Amino acid sequence: MDYLIRFAQVHESFRKPELQALADLFRIEVKFLEYSHILSKNVYELWGSGSTYDELHQDITHRTSHLWPTYISSSFKFEIYAYQAKRSLAEQDALIQRFRYLGFEGPIKLRGPEQAFCIFEECEWGVHKPNRIHFGRLIAGSSRGIIDTYTLKKRRYLSTTSMDSELALITANLTHAAPGKIFYDPFVGTGSFLIACAHFGTFTIGSDIDGRAIRGKSGRNILTNFQQYGLVDKHLDDFVADLTHSPLRRGHRFLDGIICDPPYGVREGLKVLGSRDGGGKEVMYLDGKPVHLQDHYLPPKKPYSFEAMLDDILAFAAGSLVEGGRLSLWMPTANDEDGELEVPRHGCLEVVSVCVQAFNKWSRRLLTYRRLQNEDVNDEQHPVRQERIDIGGSTANELNSFRKRYFEGFKEPSTRFASPSPDVT
Repeated sequence: MDYLIRFAQVHESFRKPELQALADLFRIEVKFLEYSHILSKNVYELWGSGSTYDELHQDITHRTSHLWPTYISSSFKFEIYAYQAKRSLAEQDALIQRFRYLGFEGPIKLRGPEQAFCIFEECEWGVHKPNRIHFGRLIAGSSRGIIDTYTLKKRRYLSTTSMDSELALITANLTHAAPGKIFYDPFVGTGSFLIACAHFGTFTIGSDIDGRAIRGKSGRNILTNFQQYGLVDKHLDDFVADLTHSPLRRGHRFLDGIICDPPYGVREGLKVLGSRDGGGKEVMYLDGKPVHLQDHYLPPKKPYSFEAMLDDILAFAAGSLVEGGRLSLWMPTANDEDGELEVPRHGCLEVVSVCVQAFNKWSRRLLTYRRLQNEDVNDEQHPVRQERIDIGGSTANELNSFRKRYFEGFKEPSTRFASPSPDVT
C-alpha cells in the first residue's frame, strides 16, 4: 500500500529529512515516490491517483474495491483540498457525489467520523482544471498542535535568541530525540532545544559560557521553563562552561545526541574562556575569598574564530556520542557562492542531512550528523578535519568571515564598504 502525506506549507527543505529521521528512528523502511512530524499535517492511505477524474475512479476501483465492504457501515465524511485553486460548495458537492459507487451506507458525520476521505487536486497557478488528482483515507494526524503548546509567546523565560518552538521540535526529531536517551546542548541559552527534546521523553543536559543565562533573572530560569511544561523529571542539570573547557570527560562516549544553535558572533564577537596573553590563571582573592567562587563572577574571555568553533563542536561530538548518536547544529552562511561557508566535516561523523532556512541575503543551515561505528570510519571517504589555519586575526571581523560579510551587507567584492549598513543594529 502507498501512502500520501500532506505537509504544512513551511520549511520545504526540512520535510523529507524529518520524515526520514522518524522512519530511521522507528526502523521503518520508506521509499519516497511523491511527497507534497511536525511538518506533516496528515497521513493518508492512498486509494487512487489520476490525471483526470475518470482515471482516478478507475484506479480506485483497481486498487481498493476489496476494501469497500470494510467501511460500508462506518460513519464517514469527505473533504476536498485543492492546491493553488478553490472549489465552490456546489462544485465540491458535485465531485463528492461521483464517489457514490463506493457504496458507503453509514451516517455522514462532519465531526468525529470513523472514517475520513480526502480528494486532493493539484492545479497550476491560475488554471482551474487540476493536472493531478489523488484520493485517500485518513489514517493519522500529526503533532503540529504541540507547536502552540510550546510557543515562545507563552514561555516564561526567554531571550532574543530563543529558538522558536516549531524549529526546535523539528531539530529534536532530526536528532532522534526519544525516551531514555541523553541529549546535551552546549549553548543552552534559555533551553528551547532541551524543552523540545524533553517533550519526546529525552533526558537533557545544558551548558552555556554565560552564567547569567543559566541563573536567569527575576526568579525565572531554564528550570522554571521545565516546570512550566511539567518536564522537570527530564532535566538532569545545567552548568557554566564553554565547549573548549567542558567538564564532561572527553572520550567517555555516553551522549545519544548533541543539539545546538551556536552563536553567530554578529551582535558581539565570539568568545571562549581565557585571556589573550594566556595569563590570568592564578587565583585572585577579594575580601579573603577566591574571586572565581563568588556570586556573579564573570570569568575572563578571549576572541574565538567561528570556523574554529565549528571544528570544536564536531571534535567534541566525535568523542562524546555513542555509535549511531546524532549531532544537529545550526550555522549561518551567505547566499552567494563567494561567501558561502562549507559544511564542516569530521572523519568520525557522517552528514545525514542539510536543511536550509533562507532569509534575504543570508541563510542558516541545519546540519545533522551521525556518529559512525569505529570500524566504519574511513579517513579517505570521510576525511578528518584539517588543522585550523592560523589567520592571525584578533578582531571580531577577522575571526568571523560571516560576521564581516553581514556588516558589509553581503555586497560583491568590488562594491563592499568598510562600514556597516545603516539599517543594521
